[in-house]
Amino acid sequence: MSRFRVALFTGNYNHIRDGVSLTLNRLVKFLLQNGVEVLVFGPSIDEPALQHSGKLIVVPSRSLPGRPEYRVSTAFPKEAKKKLEEFNPDLIHIATPDILGYKALKWSINNQKPVVSSYHTHFASYLKYYKLSILEPLLWKYLGWFYSHCSQLYIPTPSMAEFLEEKGIDSELKIWARGIDNEVFNPSKRSDSWRAERGFGEDDIVVTFVSRLVWEKNLLIYADVLKKIRRKYSNVKALVVGDGPAGDELRKHFPEAVYTGFLTGDELATSYASSDIFFFPSDTETFGNVTLEAMASGLPCVVADAVGSKSLVEHNANGFLASVDKKEDFYTYIEKLVTDSELRENMAALSIEMAKNYSWENINENLLDYYKQVLEY
Repeated sequence: MSRFRVALFTGNYNHIRDGVSLTLNRLVKFLLQNGVEVLVFGPSIDEPALQHSGKLIVVPSRSLPGRPEYRVSTAFPKEAKKKLEEFNPDLIHIATPDILGYKALKWSINNQKPVVSSYHTHFASYLKYYKLSILEPLLWKYLGWFYSHCSQLYIPTPSMAEFLEEKGIDSELKIWARGIDNEVFNPSKRSDSWRAERGFGEDDIVVTFVSRLVWEKNLLIYADVLKKIRRKYSNVKALVVGDGPAGDELRKHFPEAVYTGFLTGDELATSYASSDIFFFPSDTETFGNVTLEAMASGLPCVVADAVGSKSLVEHNANGFLASVDKKEDFYTYIEKLVTDSELRENMAALSIEMAKNYSWENINENLLDYYKQVLEY
């Protein structure tokens, strides 16, 4: 078998720009460049946020209640199923265990096609934000059943593998990390003029948050800690990069911060490199792409002690880890960095070195090897 075909099922491919969609688009581009045929199935909108890689078969979907920017697939129609059968994939990769993912799994079982899956969204950690924690046991029961039918499950970090094993997920777990483009994200992008244009002085210490602005990223922890720090240290400035449904309310709660809105490419890279400390208290990440981008840009990182982030940040080395239940610890660590320039410089240097271990080419090459293992290629 000189070539093989992969059908990819996902809940997010082009309708919103986030870590999941960017990761999957990079993967598809890589696979196509390496002679693998790919057909993607997922939801979309009239004006998608991304110009996607490869061919996308759009399936019916509706907006998520309370979060209209997200889409939920509602069916796997006959037309899409016919295209799948005509494509005749050698391997099914399911990136989201939703309705579409469930139907793709059933199709795979009925047609004796090998299935792999990847864990992009830490679903259980979101339940508490929507006051649905009572559903967590049921969720894990479903995920356990779903992943038990997959030959391999790709997770981004060893800490996530340990967590899933504790939850009874007994699939073969393989590390599929996330990568970084060091030519885009690096300290050389620092710009004094960029800082000045946003009101930051030469001696100001800019503490930056980068993400979609949604409450489950623990925006209030960031805002409240920075408010307290700024009362004591007037040279500390807050920079928020990104936008989202919580943006307007956050601006009202924390008007002192500088808000750039959504940035991409060189402008995003400049915003990182022109900062001094990266502060990201989200505990819902499976990996933390923004943390890796901050590391590559030469920033010490203060992040949540949670799966994902703690596989990137080594406590007391390139940054600090704190429990989201202990807001005062975040304050303590930010204050240490604010008051000790040598500590900032040492942690920044280590962040740069640690980020060099994450190359997209090597990471996606590993995934291609995993595919070949399943196919005995």
